[in-house]
Amino acid sequence: MTEAEKIKVHFKPDNVEIVVDRGENLLEAAIAAGVRIYASCGGSGTCGTCKVTLEKGEVETTRTNKVSDEEFSQGVRQACQSRVLSDLTVYVPVESRLEKAVISRERERVSESLATGWRFRPPLTKYFIELPPPTMKDNTSDLSRLLRGLKKRYSLSNMSVEFSVVRKLAKALRDGDWKVTVTTLVTAAQPGAKGRHEPKLINVEPGDTRGRHYSLAFDIGTTTVCGQLLDLNRGRVIADAIEFNQQISFGQDVISRIAYCQKPGGLEKLQQAVLNSINTVIDELLKKKKVNIEDIGHLMLAGNTTMTQILFGLDPVHIRMAPYTPVANFFPPVRASSLGINVAEHVHIFAFPAVSSYVGGDISSGVVGAGIYQRPELTLFLDIGTNGEIVIGNSEWLATASCSAGPAFEGGGIKHGMVATIGAIEGFRIDPSTWEPSVTTIGGAKPRGISGSGLINIIAALLRAGAISQNGKFNPDLPTERIRPGTDGYEYVLCRAPETQTGKDIVLTEVDIDNLMRAKGAIYAGCQTLTTSVGIRSTAEFNQVIIAGAFGSHLDIDASITIGLLPDLPREKFIFIGNGSLLGARMTSFSTDLLDDARRVAQMMTNFELSDSVDFMNNYVAALFLPHTHAAEFPTITKELSRLQKQRARQGG
Repeated sequence: MTEAEKIKVHFKPDNVEIVVDRGENLLEAAIAAGVRIYASCGGSGTCGTCKVTLEKGEVETTRTNKVSDEEFSQGVRQACQSRVLSDLTVYVPVESRLEKAVISRERERVSESLATGWRFRPPLTKYFIELPPPTMKDNTSDLSRLLRGLKKRYSLSNMSVEFSVVRKLAKALRDGDWKVTVTTLVTAAQPGAKGRHEPKLINVEPGDTRGRHYSLAFDIGTTTVCGQLLDLNRGRVIADAIEFNQQISFGQDVISRIAYCQKPGGLEKLQQAVLNSINTVIDELLKKKKVNIEDIGHLMLAGNTTMTQILFGLDPVHIRMAPYTPVANFFPPVRASSLGINVAEHVHIFAFPAVSSYVGGDISSGVVGAGIYQRPELTLFLDIGTNGEIVIGNSEWLATASCSAGPAFEGGGIKHGMVATIGAIEGFRIDPSTWEPSVTTIGGAKPRGISGSGLINIIAALLRAGAISQNGKFNPDLPTERIRPGTDGYEYVLCRAPETQTGKDIVLTEVDIDNLMRAKGAIYAGCQTLTTSVGIRSTAEFNQVIIAGAFGSHLDIDASITIGLLPDLPREKFIFIGNGSLLGARMTSFSTDLLDDARRVAQMMTNFELSDSVDFMNNYVAALFLPHTHAAEFPTITKELSRLQKQRARQGG
C-alpha cells in the first residue's frame, strides 16, 4: 500500500486523527483511534446507534432503514456500514457517544455481604524474615537458607517455589542485607481434591515491605469493567474505579461478541479491548491512592463465561452452539502479565469458576458473596442484565438457569435508550390530570436518553396512570399532545427538543414497550420455570429474593413488580447486594475459606437449560402482558390497577 493510498480520518469533538487504509470500515477506524462510539449490534447495521455526520470527505455506505432520507441528505451515516474513500472529518453526535462510565450509585439499601462464618485470612500473605548470612561453615544455597528460615520462623514447609523467585533471590538477599519479605499464595483446592494446597512462594523483595500489601478485585461485565483496590493488611477497599468494557463498540451483548470473534482477528481485538479497559481501571485505582504497581500482589476476577474466555484468549464459539459447551468451568491460576495486564510478573489471576455457558463466574461469585449456600432459608437470587441469571436454593442444594432478556435493560433496542451514564433518564412521574411528565436524570444533566431502570419506571407509571393498556398500547384518546403517532406506532413525548442534549424529542414508542415486555417476560418466565422444575409450587414459597447486579441495585421494586419483572411478594423479602460479582471477588481476596467455597458453590449448582423447554416458552408467552396474562400471579398489582381504573372512571378520565 503506497502512502498516497493512506487516508486521514479526523473525529470531532474528540479532535482525534488516525491514518487508515482506503476502504477501512469507519467504525473500526473510530475504535482504533480510541473514539468511543455506541454500536449495540456489533456492526451488523441493525441498531442505528453508531450514527455519525460527515463534515468533509467521502465514504461508501450501505444504506439501511436506520438512516432516513432527510438524515442521509444532511450527511448522517452509520459508521459500521461506511468505508472511507478520502480524507474525512467526522462528527460523532452526543447520542452516539459513549461517555465516561459512572461509578455505581448503589443506594443505602444495598447490603455489604451476607456471607458469614469466614475468617480474615487472605490467600496472599507477606512474611518478613532475617536470615544469617552464609559462611564457610554454612554455605548452603540461598534457596535452602530461605526455606529453612521460613520453616523455623513461621512453620512454613513443603512450599513450592516459582522459578521467578529463584531468578531474583540472590540479589534480593544481598540488597536487603539478608532481610527480605517473601510473598506466598494459596490457591483454591482443585475439584475433587481433599484439603487445602500448601502455599506457593511467588515473590521475594529486599527489606520489609509488609506495609505495602495490596490486591485487586474485578468484575468483568459485558457493559462495564469495575475494579477495587484492596488493602490486605486492613481488609478493606481503599479505591473504586469503573470503565466501559471497550468491547461494547463491537456489540452490546455476548452473542454479538461471540459472532465477532469468528471474524479474522476478531478474538484478538476483543481480548485487547477488555485488557485495555482493565489496565485503564488499574491506572486509575493506583493514582487515587498513590500505590506503586509493584505492591500489587494478586488479582481476583469474576465475569460471565464469555467474558472470561475472551479475556483468556479462548474462542467462545461453542458457547452459542448446541450443546453449549464452554472450554472450561474451572481455570487454573494464570500470570496476569502473560495476558497483557500491567502488573508485576509474580501476580496471578484467580477467575471464579463457571457453572455452564450462560451461568458464569459472576454468578458463582454473587452466590458466595450473598451466602445463599450457608443458610437454610429458601432463596431466589436474580442477576438481571442482557442475560437473566437465576439461582434457587439454600445450604442443601442450588439450582440455576439463564435466559436471554436482550439488551433492553441496558438501553439497547430502545429508540432513545442508552447505558446508565450522565444524562440518562432514570426517574419519571406523570401528572394524571394533565398527562405532563417530570423526569430526573443521572447526574442531573439535561436528558440525553433513557436508561434501563428509567424505562421500567416510565412504563410502570404510564400503566398506573392509564396512558397505556396492559397489552402495552397507548391510549390515543387521552386529551394530551404528548401521545402522538410516530414511525413505530404511537409514542409518548418524554422531553421536547429544547430540553434535551440531542436537540431532538426523546420519546417512548410502542415498539420500545414491546421490547421491554419481551425482556421482562423472559426473566419472569425463567423464574417460574426454574421454580416449578425443582418442585416448588410458586414463588410465594421463597423466604427472600436477593437482587444482584449494578442494574439491579437501581431497580424500583414497586415499578418492577408493576410491569411483571419481579414476583409479587411482600416488599420486605427483597434484598439488594449491588454488584454481586465484584462482592464475591472482594470477599475471596480477604479469605481463603471463601476461596475454597467458590469452587464448592460452582459444583453445587445444577444447571437447567431453558432454551428447549416447552414450559419456559409457555410461561414466556403468558408473561407478554403488563404485568401478566394470569392475574393471580400478581394479586396486589391486579387489585391496585383495578382500583385506579375505577377511580379514573369516577373522575370521568
